[in-house]
Amino acid sequence: MPNLHDAVTEGSKLTAPILVIGIGNESRGDDALGPFLLRRLAAMDWRDCEFLEVYQLQIEHALDLQGRNLVLFLDAGIQTSAPFSCETILPDSSDSPFSHALTPQALLGVCKRLGFSLPEAQVICVRGAQFELGAPLSGAAETALEDACLYAVSILKIRQNLLA
Repeated sequence: MPNLHDAVTEGSKLTAPILVIGIGNESRGDDALGPFLLRRLAAMDWRDCEFLEVYQLQIEHALDLQGRNLVLFLDAGIQTSAPFSCETILPDSSDSPFSHALTPQALLGVCKRLGFSLPEAQVICVRGAQFELGAPLSGAAETALEDACLYAVSILKIRQNLLA
């Protein structure tokens, strides 16, 4: 009987090399920036990409990262440089993998502890202004979303050319 690592490794042969994860809650104003950006990207014609929308990162999402070359996390932030920031991240093992929600760095740390090969990982964090329950997307966030989308498209185009 195959073990978990063998099953995940076998399954990774069927996964797209690029995973884009949109993180956020549409019920909390600008916290919806991650899912909104993800949907805009997913509506375009991409090869070698898979898209995943989540409310928050959980330990189980480590399985989604297995077998990827690049994982692009899309999120919203309050203290982010306007209109957005992008950074390459590394695993962080200081966060508890048993918490209710994980940071992208902590999720990479879970992958490392499980012995998975680590993908290159980047976070595009779009600056938000209002995160109150029931609030709509702010005007500033809508503008920042446009800029972040153009940037994310450029990243994905470059990666697809490298994979071709």
